[in-house]
Amino acid sequence: MSTFSAYLEKLFGLSGETAVIIGGAGELGGVLGAGIGQAGAHIIVADMSEPACKSRVEKLNNIGISAEYLTVDITNRDSIKSLLDKSTKKTGKVDMLVNCAGINVGTPFLEVDPATWDKIFAVNLKGMMESCQIFIESMLKNENGGSILNIGSVNSDRPLSRVFAYAASKAGVISLTQNIAQEFACQKIRCNAICPGFFPAEQNRKILSDERVAKIMEGTPMRRYGSPDELVGAALLLLSQRAGSYITGSAVYVDGGFTCSWF
Repeated sequence: MSTFSAYLEKLFGLSGETAVIIGGAGELGGVLGAGIGQAGAHIIVADMSEPACKSRVEKLNNIGISAEYLTVDITNRDSIKSLLDKSTKKTGKVDMLVNCAGINVGTPFLEVDPATWDKIFAVNLKGMMESCQIFIESMLKNENGGSILNIGSVNSDRPLSRVFAYAASKAGVISLTQNIAQEFACQKIRCNAICPGFFPAEQNRKILSDERVAKIMEGTPMRRYGSPDELVGAALLLLSQRAGSYITGSAVYVDGGFTCSWF
């Protein structure tokens, strides 16, 4: 190994650590799992669909990543507790938690259905809060604490039309992340967020009309969508207890400049 490779391994290497990725069977969660796994971590893919989890783990195993899966319902506290219990039984401890689960529905404000609002908040914010709460309790027993990465959005910073519940829930993600960070900063628990710009996935392709795409491109200085693998570098920085050792409560925007543009 070259001196440079050894230096990168020292900063960003995650060998011997375990990462639970809630929402890990999805597009963004899957790419983050691959990136974290290639840095040496053992990956536990956690999602609702067992077939989707199996498929994701097969893909990770096929590129040499140590990975397995557990199913979880992020809206059910007992299910999250079971995820932690099964994870620790399998690996001894969990070092990293990545909260990727999220849903979105696009409607004009006057057509927002309260039940749909509640469902989006149950997944995007309440479920995230409960997973952080449950996993932190376990991480506090780890000699080296733990690291949490929550997935926010450019909607965390500014509203976009027709995604009212999603935007409000993602704004809450930043507040949740910062409050967790300040409460546990002296107990070796770090909590940060990545806020992706426009990375089209199955859940948001449905609301991307030609007119909406044109507006997005106009407001994105790089004039293109993000590729999921462009989130990996920020994730490794924030998760690493060495490279990111003094970073907590941060929200890193990976958005092609969208949040610095006033179009």
